[in-house]
Amino acid sequence: MNKAVLVTGSSGGTGYAIAEKFASEGYAVMLTSRNESAAVKAAGRLTDKFGIFAKGYKLCGKVGDDVYDMFCDIRGMNYELKSLVLNAADLGMNMPVLTTELDLWRDVIETNICWNFMLAQQAAAQMRENGGTIVFIGSNTCKRAIKNRSAYIASKGGLLSLSRALAVELGEYGIRVNTVLSGSIKTSRWDGLDDNIKQMKCGRVPVRDIADFDDIANAVWFLSTGMSKNITGSEIVVDGGVNAQLFPGV
Repeated sequence: MNKAVLVTGSSGGTGYAIAEKFASEGYAVMLTSRNESAAVKAAGRLTDKFGIFAKGYKLCGKVGDDVYDMFCDIRGMNYELKSLVLNAADLGMNMPVLTTELDLWRDVIETNICWNFMLAQQAAAQMRENGGTIVFIGSNTCKRAIKNRSAYIASKGGLLSLSRALAVELGEYGIRVNTVLSGSIKTSRWDGLDDNIKQMKCGRVPVRDIADFDDIANAVWFLSTGMSKNITGSEIVVDGGVNAQLFPGV
């Protein structure tokens, strides 16, 4: 039976780069997006480029039935789900502690922890017979905080602890669970910055550059293959050394 991977939040950016990495290695790829059309189009691009089976699903992060239906659909295919990559997240932008409403704060936690737990739970149920891997995409901000994003930071810290708990509980089934802690990434927001701002930001990083999408994808691939067969309940920090330094370099 051919191997399959499910990557959430993968119609573009980091998620799509992760999906591309698996597709280039011959995996069938299941993608999710809040936008169904975007997910379907991304799946089509992967099939056209790599000749593999790919399918896009709409997941809004709020409806449990969508998750159950998706996993039932995957179970019915002639593919073995070997890897789950949890990339989708509520970014929780611009949420100052003193003015953010509790319901908005709670929504970020609900999406980033509870929803991801539900996805991991459903994937593990399919992997328990033959093993597999689960990789959470976390953030280095769970170790070194920034302003106005307390819900996001708390959720990423929670995911790191959750991944360790799942690793301990699922290890007996041959399921490994790890986390990639990313730093700044060259997203579309990065593309819109002035060159001087880009140079300043890179200058604060020990290796003098921030991550590309492929840097994250390669770390995920490592944690999803036999190259890391004895690694579980761990994290890889992909931030150019930012988390290791006391003060930013200039």
